[in-house]
Amino acid sequence: MRIQKLGHACLLVTAESGNRVLIDPGVWSQGFESLTDLSGVLITHQHADHLDTERLRPLLAANPRAVVLADPASTTTLLEHGMDVTVAEHGRSYDVNGVEVEGVGRTHAMIHADIPLVPNVGYIVAERLFHPGDALTVPDSAVDILALPAGAPWLKSGEVIDFLRAVSPRVAVPIHEMTLAKPQMEYQRYIELGPAGTDLVVLDDGEPRDF
Repeated sequence: MRIQKLGHACLLVTAESGNRVLIDPGVWSQGFESLTDLSGVLITHQHADHLDTERLRPLLAANPRAVVLADPASTTTLLEHGMDVTVAEHGRSYDVNGVEVEGVGRTHAMIHADIPLVPNVGYIVAERLFHPGDALTVPDSAVDILALPAGAPWLKSGEVIDFLRAVSPRVAVPIHEMTLAKPQMEYQRYIELGPAGTDLVVLDDGEPRDF
């Protein structure tokens, strides 16, 4: 599997079959606009740092065969913008042009009790990579590669460490770091306190990496 981080929470995942799936192209991400030959686009939730509707429309026009999966709230928004989308649900599996994708989770993590919760569906891609979106849902099955939220208004370092230990992947790739002034400080903490046997691989340079 090849993974390229295109800023913040956006990952371009190439399965062993060669099929490519884009996850969470948001306003803080870059480089996804010119992609072609995508098998699918996956949206975990409606927040702008995970879903840029303005740039998604031309991207889908350039990738007419791409299957779009999204959480219920984002599905409503995309349909209103004239885009074809399938609602993703927790526990269901989907065939994204030859790539198996499973929905995991239902709700965004709480930021504050006064802020309404929104839907959030994470994705296991090709039985290997788990992207949780903005939640710390632990899948029922083993995870080989975890896209690890590194910082956010809805979590603290201890919660990330406990999540990392609970999932215990072979590889953890930090995402969602653009809310942090010094993400490397948190990365080091996760290396030191993460589970034995888990490698933290930083992809912030935007270069693709094979796993």
